[in-house]
Amino acid sequence: MSDLVRSDENGIATLTMNRPQVRNALSMEMRHDLDAELVAIEHDPSIRCVVLRGEGEHFMAGGDVKSFMEYAKMPAETRRATFLARVHELHTIMFTIQRMSQPIIASVRGAAAGAGVSFALMCDMVIASEDAFFTLAYTAIGTSPDGSSTYFLPRAVGTKKAMEIALLGDRFTAQEALEMGLINRVVATDDLVEETTKLAGRLAQGPTRAYGNTKRLIRNSFNQSLEAQLQAEAEGFADSAMADDWVEGVTAFNEKRKPVFKGS
Repeated sequence: MSDLVRSDENGIATLTMNRPQVRNALSMEMRHDLDAELVAIEHDPSIRCVVLRGEGEHFMAGGDVKSFMEYAKMPAETRRATFLARVHELHTIMFTIQRMSQPIIASVRGAAAGAGVSFALMCDMVIASEDAFFTLAYTAIGTSPDGSSTYFLPRAVGTKKAMEIALLGDRFTAQEALEMGLINRVVATDDLVEETTKLAGRLAQGPTRAYGNTKRLIRNSFNQSLEAQLQAEAEGFADSAMADDWVEGVTAFNEKRKPVFKGS
């Protein structure tokens, strides 16, 4: 079976990382499939929300460290070139997640370690079971983080806390992650699938084009001046107003009923 499984239902695409025997550690096949599926979803108007999850008891335990042993005997410069290429292969996945209009939810159970933390942080929202735990863990194998964690982590928790999480590599619970602002919700382990489906269903019924503009505004706000951000807000509002969903939203408001958005 594939290292990544996609299933679509009610406008929700669920991408399941499918290597439970190794806590869904990233394989090259999984990377390539994630890249291809996300690009396909981005351009599929029938998909209104995306869920990223792991098969079995865990979300994702990061890179497949066992496979790194084949590089251990390589000359240092060869290792450098190899991992430079490997890490860059992740970047297209991250850019697609940031660029796509559809909201993407990380549904985390069990371990989110190394790149697992990065993948959760790059999603728009994170819902976690009460038994989930997080650890950046890169320093445990003598390397610095990748996968965008050094971008998103300090923006969520501040520089000092990000340093602590990254340098020490300690494990922290879902409740601690919630209190730090790294995730959105903690639910009972047995309720994770149901609560994820509810959240995804709510987003899948929303105005997708407006969601996309909202995502871009929030993501870009850290690097903008106030003047530039205000201009971007004006352009985002104007673009959203071109959509049928805007007409429906305004009409429903004036008719005092719930809007029925189509994602267009």
